[in-house]
Amino acid sequence: MNEIETCLIERRSTKNFLPKPVPKDVLERILTAGTYAATGRGRQSPIILAVTNKALRDRLSRINADILGTDADPFYGAPVVLVVLAEREVHTHVYDGSLVMGNLILAAESEGVGSCWIHRAKETFEREEGKQILRELGIEDKYEGIGNCVLGYPAGAPRPAAPRKDGYIVWAE
Repeated sequence: MNEIETCLIERRSTKNFLPKPVPKDVLERILTAGTYAATGRGRQSPIILAVTNKALRDRLSRINADILGTDADPFYGAPVVLVVLAEREVHTHVYDGSLVMGNLILAAESEGVGSCWIHRAKETFEREEGKQILRELGIEDKYEGIGNCVLGYPAGAPRPAAPRKDGYIVWAE
């Protein structure tokens, strides 16, 4: 199996992170991989908000938890949140942003960094507080939240993959 196949098959969502920071050079490689995701007509509608500032990370976590209806940290203690947003007027924006999320998750795996896709980015930035965060960062009000890719070093070994379901692949020869 080559390195890409290994990442695809062995990657698992991390739901318990160490409080250890991810080095900036590692984050930059992961982020670069995200920017090379395929996008409809090559329009590159997504942007990635790389959050390493703890106060902002905690603010996003609190909003996400409120939407979820919990007091727990929906980011599982991850020290980094990569928020993928995409231009809502581009008809492929959800697909474009989803491919960016996939690239980020796989690139993290290749770097030995744990990751998990956390939903509710759309709802976060539909709220006034989410819109305020974007304004504070100078991000135009033309983006829709696609997903939160939380990153950090896993606090334990991942569980093995569940068996693949019967009929997952349908051949049409």
